Amino acid sequence: MNIRIEPRSPLLQLLLILEWILLGLVAITQILVVNKFNSPTDAVFNEIGLLIFAVLGVAFPKAPLHKLAYIIAEFALIFLLTLKGNISLFQLLFIVLVIRNCVMLEGKLRSVVTGLALFSVLVCVTERMRSQSLLVQVDPDRTLLYWVGFIVMLGLLILFLQLLVESALSERKSREELVVANSQLREYAIQIEELATVQERNRIAREIHDSLGHSLTGFNLHLEAALRLLQSDPEEAKQLLLEAKQLGSAALKDVRESVSALRSDPLEGRSLELAMRSLVEEFQRSSRIASQLIIDDLINGNRYISLQLKTIIYRIVQESLTNISKHSEASFVNIDCQVRNQNLEVTIEDNGKGFDPDRNMSGFGLQGMRERVLAVSGNLEIETSDGNGCKIVARFRLDRVS
Repeated sequence: MNIRIEPRSPLLQLLLILEWILLGLVAITQILVVNKFNSPTDAVFNEIGLLIFAVLGVAFPKAPLHKLAYIIAEFALIFLLTLKGNISLFQLLFIVLVIRNCVMLEGKLRSVVTGLALFSVLVCVTERMRSQSLLVQVDPDRTLLYWVGFIVMLGLLILFLQLLVESALSERKSREELVVANSQLREYAIQIEELATVQERNRIAREIHDSLGHSLTGFNLHLEAALRLLQSDPEEAKQLLLEAKQLGSAALKDVRESVSALRSDPLEGRSLELAMRSLVEEFQRSSRIASQLIIDDLINGNRYISLQLKTIIYRIVQESLTNISKHSEASFVNIDCQVRNQNLEVTIEDNGKGFDPDRNMSGFGLQGMRERVLAVSGNLEIETSDGNGCKIVARFRLDRVS
């Protein structure tokens, strides 16, 4: 299978143009310049051979054996045109051969073919000088000078072309690798987004299981008990219905809190201090638990505290207050946000009943807190025990999350 290597970079396009310019010069010289060593048959042979050589540049082989056959065909054709057809400017054909094979080949094989091309030029020039069939004759007294100058000039030209082609191919390879890297980055970004979505779904599932599911289960059990006692003990059934109503109200509150937690921008354009004060005030109204909020003045306007970090802090405080209102039986909560030595520390502490960390660390939204903190390379510490309240400390290194 043959394939033409598309010259996407400007340098490869320039080399392709140079190839056709060199072939054009050879063709024009063959047609317009009278060569006393060419017979009419040689002229036709050269024109056909030059056309075949030009067509060979349209497609490059991919298989190793096909490449070898391609190289042999190029050398054989140039030798025939040079030694049998006495074509003029045959040196330019070898330069075209070097350009093509530098594009097609890689590594040491590229240098080997370039060396063979240079050696072949010397062989052809020697044979043409011996037969005195060069277009421009050389004075016998200046043969050595001609040889030295010709070898140096042609060698430098071929070396320059090889380095130029290698530079162009290296540039194109870098561009292709960059495209692949960008494509992989896009795929990774999609995977991260999907992972974040899955994590959020898991968090919502835990929230439903821990709060809403519990309330609805109790609601259903109270209704079933009330139905059983409706005839035999109406007063007890009424009491159960009242309790069921309370459970329904609690479930409705849980739904509202879950919807609030799903907002993409809970700050709604407000500063972190205003948003948290509003959150704490709402918590006090709904739970009747006394609360204190202390926010360091260094937090407001701090360029290291991004919107993402502010949102995470808000969510942690929100989740903590939700857990306190549901489970802690506390009478006082203290929320403290301070900046200390490039560290932002958020502390939520209550005087409630606490819990056993060995049993309940995966519930109460604590796993969601950990995931949020780890997302910005932060650290979460929880100090609690049965009957001794709970203290949650989230630490963020500001120069890491900026």
